Amino acid sequence: MIASHCMVITTAPDREEAEKLAEGILRNRLAACVQMSDIRSFFLWEGALQREEEVALSIKTTDKRYAELEAYIREYHPYDVPEIIKVPVTGGLPGYLGWLDETTAVK
Repeated sequence: MIASHCMVITTAPDREEAEKLAEGILRNRLAACVQMSDIRSFFLWEGALQREEEVALSIKTTDKRYAELEAYIREYHPYDVPEIIKVPVTGGLPGYLGWLDETTAVK
């Protein structure tokens, strides 16, 4: 049986924070891959329009590791309310999905 997979999206205020999150996530085998992109975010926060430079993280993992990944982000993220969005993966290259399974397996 093939495990279910997902991508988790979060943002960080800068590259340093994004890299710290990514490294911790990977060291703890909560994901197999984290990709980062510099972005400009516009959002409403506490009743005001915000414009911020941020770093978006796309985190590839399994459904089995999601709860621990979410807990890790909540504990180590610098924002009071971090963006944590789980996007289901409904297909993909079997070899890649197998790599996700192997890399995130708890040993």
